[in-house]
Amino acid sequence: MRDLDYLKLLSKQFPNQEKTCVEIANLNSILTLPKGTEFFLSDLHGEHESFIHMLRSASGVIRSKIKYMAKDTMTDDEVLELANIIYYPKHMLKQYDFRNKDSYEFQKNTIMRLLKVLKDISNKYSKSKIRKACKAEYVYLLDELLYKDADRDNVKKDFYYDEIINSIIDIGLAKQFITAICELIQKLAVDTLHIVGDIFDRGPRHDLILDELMNFHNVDIEWGNHDIEWIGAALGNDTLILNALRIAVRYNCYDMLEEGYGISLRALNDFAARTYMDDPCTLFMPNILDENKYDVVRPSLSAKLQKALAIMQFKSEGRLIKKHPEYGMSDRIMLERINYDNYTIDIEGKTYKLMDENFPTIDRNDPLKFSDEEEQLMKYLKASFIHSQKLKDHLKFLYDKGSLYKIHNGNLIYHGIIPFNPDKTYATFKGFSGKENLSGKALLDYFDNVVRLAYNDVKAHRFGSDNVDALYYMWCGAYSPLFGKDVIRTFELYFVEDKEIRKEHKNSYYDLYQDESIVIGILENFGLDKTGHIINGHVPVKSKEGESPVKANGRLFIIDGGMSKSYQKSTGIAGYTMISDSVHLSIATHKPFVKGEINSPDTKEVENIAKNGRLRIRDTDRGKEILEKISDLKELLNAYREGLIKEG
Repeated sequence: MRDLDYLKLLSKQFPNQEKTCVEIANLNSILTLPKGTEFFLSDLHGEHESFIHMLRSASGVIRSKIKYMAKDTMTDDEVLELANIIYYPKHMLKQYDFRNKDSYEFQKNTIMRLLKVLKDISNKYSKSKIRKACKAEYVYLLDELLYKDADRDNVKKDFYYDEIINSIIDIGLAKQFITAICELIQKLAVDTLHIVGDIFDRGPRHDLILDELMNFHNVDIEWGNHDIEWIGAALGNDTLILNALRIAVRYNCYDMLEEGYGISLRALNDFAARTYMDDPCTLFMPNILDENKYDVVRPSLSAKLQKALAIMQFKSEGRLIKKHPEYGMSDRIMLERINYDNYTIDIEGKTYKLMDENFPTIDRNDPLKFSDEEEQLMKYLKASFIHSQKLKDHLKFLYDKGSLYKIHNGNLIYHGIIPFNPDKTYATFKGFSGKENLSGKALLDYFDNVVRLAYNDVKAHRFGSDNVDALYYMWCGAYSPLFGKDVIRTFELYFVEDKEIRKEHKNSYYDLYQDESIVIGILENFGLDKTGHIINGHVPVKSKEGESPVKANGRLFIIDGGMSKSYQKSTGIAGYTMISDSVHLSIATHKPFVKGEINSPDTKEVENIAKNGRLRIRDTDRGKEILEKISDLKELLNAYREGLIKEG
């Protein structure tokens, strides 16, 4: 039996037998509802327009429902128009003059059609959940209109419903009402959203993605290496600040930096333009995939900025690696390996000629030392990061909703890898103390704790702590479950022409994850059974070469399909959405996003997960929580009946 003190606390909420019984009945009815639809998206990489469209369109599910609902009553153009109104109501409705009497029929038809879509999407939810998801002002109106079919035999009621809609239009409320219905459809189409890592870098506006996610009703985030990089930068890790800035400049993301986060680059502009005045910096020309709206920077200046940041980064990371010999990364202190007499470098026993010989800020006697100007610039850039209020808000959200992995409804979700040895055994990490033996789940738990301790350190004003430093290792360390390679070759990519030495070799995980027995072993290591799935991101699936996102006989899915434009030449697609509803596990394959065009993906079922009808809430993690609550309420009911607790 539950502790009596706990039951007394519960009685405050349910003070008598009647209210307790009603709540038990309500909860039992919820258990019978179909499981809500889960969406899994990975590797968003700042592609805000594509992501927001995927989210608001439920990866094509909403348009498919409209098309099915319409059958022969709507043209393809009308279906597309209604779909776009649902996705972008405020933008789409601007083109209509709602004061014009000629628009009366459009307003009424739109409301009627939207109510039909809403009814179809909401049929798996309780009325209580729909009311909570709806804007408070419109709960009564939608309550009346949404369930009108229950009175379809009552002609007088039909007149009543018709008059409600006429009144909404006559008093000029149609635009707001349509918007409220559209936002409710969006909310109900996706019950739970899983972001499987890498929100940041490459694409133009990851800040706008985070703004959208912060307004979403039910989301979790499994951190990726690019997320950890920005978490570390926001916590004041110098090396990761420089790394994040270098990548942002490389991909022309100035609007995100200055407009999004208020990170001023004026001091960097002045320093780079002056220091590399006569240097064309041809090895550092930006990869321009998107144009900036607010802050247009010439490619020639961007190249100088990128070189300035790269040199500062190599200095900073060299010092960080020296500070932490336990990282085992001493061979990556690149600036000390250069022969500045002939501009060559020794890497792994072989000598290479550098493609750039202009290093005006490097002291040959102490290559890792910042110049006086670099020292001042670093302080300025660091202050911009740690004092950005928007970045602070995003950082807190990433901690509140984030983790290194998540177990949900029998599935294991993580961004990167479980490190393996070639002989199919788990790779073992000694921890930063050198005294632990960490592998599998224990390894991920260890690094998850490092991330949380880093945040607590900064909150306690322990800046530059070992935990904050360790976020750099998580970005690119050989045993990091987020990196998944032996070594990071940023220096070689810039300065060494030989393509062979630029290669970053993947962990054995990427050879072994085709083996169903290996994947089942991972599931069991995390306490799951072999019927579960692993949902994974991180490495783009080269769909155009025939590679499938489905691995290990359907036990593991790689859902990085190349949402980032920089990957789409090799992948041939623009990302995946994995969809888990009450019957099917499906994968939606997205085409490159083109604003204003039909962007519906190709969706394919990969598994029927409900062998007997539908999965119900009873079958989910939420169902387990409800069953526990029902058990507690039944004990409270017995306590009332036995006189152990007095009724209120």
